Amino acid sequence: MKKVVLLSGGVDSSTCLGMALQECIPEDVLAVNMFYGQKHDREMQSARDVAKYYGVELIELDLSKIFERSNCSLLSHSTEEIEHGSYAEQIKKTGGKKPVATYVPFRNGLMLSAAASIAVSVGASEVWYGAHADDAAGNAYPDCSNAFLTAINAAISEGTAGQVKVIAPFINEPKKGVVKVGLDIGVPYKLTWSCYEGGDHPCGKCGTCIDRQMAFEANGVEDPALKEN
Repeated sequence: MKKVVLLSGGVDSSTCLGMALQECIPEDVLAVNMFYGQKHDREMQSARDVAKYYGVELIELDLSKIFERSNCSLLSHSTEEIEHGSYAEQIKKTGGKKPVATYVPFRNGLMLSAAASIAVSVGASEVWYGAHADDAAGNAYPDCSNAFLTAINAAISEGTAGQVKVIAPFINEPKKGVVKVGLDIGVPYKLTWSCYEGGDHPCGKCGTCIDRQMAFEANGVEDPALKEN
């Protein structure tokens, strides 16, 4: 069964790729990375490194034009600074009534739709993405929720005549659970990148850096990527 895996180059998507390869040979898995106009390409380079490590083909798409009118702080043209602090702290500020400032409008919806189109074209029946429960908590990233997964699956199934299904293996797992799986199957976390700030070293202060650090600590190990820096 062929699979398409959304591969950002971070912990969650790289773990998805590792899991997909537990079921398929590399030739039956296609990784897709999408540039959306972010402030740095560090994570994209990690996607290339992870895809090369696993010996899978990587397709790169450019969706940046779609987000030109968004002022999300992750985007290169944004006037906003990337907020530092844990997601829990950020959610307290919003009261769970709106997404966090680093939410890129309907990004996962666009990526999954594009990946579904590719899947039909290459004869793949599944599209995998790394949404997990921590990202959906407090409405931080609504396109990582169970409700979103159900809705996008229904739309993609209908729009592909039932040919493609979206798989989110961590939709009910916190990030520490993602890392546990990845450690068990040998995901090359030293190659991955999560920091929103880019640069040569993770900032350790943005929400995703903090989330990542806590996930590795919860598994009683040091983040392999930090050992490299």
